[in-house]
Parts: sequence; structure tokens; C-alpha cells
Amino acid sequence: MSEPTVAGNQPVPVEVEEGKVYWWCSCGQSRRQPFCDGSHKGTGFTPQGWEAPRTGKVFFCACKRTGKSPICDGSHNRL
Repeated sequence: MSEPTVAGNQPVPVEVEEGKVYWWCSCGQSRRQPFCDGSHKGTGFTPQGWEAPRTGKVFFCACKRTGKSPICDGSHNRL
């Protein structure tokens, strides 16, 4: 499998709701970043489900290089 496309060089802030599942785009091709829109079909990538542990703001990774997917860990600073 190839490297995912870098969809952005900054994390995407999202207000999330406790208990709701969010489907993070792992391929970087979605037009609905940071979430999946099905653009991964045929790429070998699959979206990653993430359930919000509490309501509040979360910073989702856009560079697709985080070690804490789908949450930003600052990896975009090394690109």
C-alpha cells in the first residue's frame, strides 16, 4: 500500500458529541476532510471509526501521518 495523500498541513478542529462514531479519512482523498466520503475505494485504504469519549473540541489529523490516528499528534510539523 502506498502512503496516504496529505490532505492538509494543520489539524482539523471538530466539535464532537460523546458516544458518536466519526469515520476519519485515512487515505487523504476525501473532499469532506477529515471525514470519509468513499474516495478510498480501490486504494487499499479504509476509513477509521472513532467514538468520542466526551463532548468537546477534538483536533483530527489532516496530514495522515499521526501516530495517534485519527487524532493529531503534531506530525504535520515534520513534513
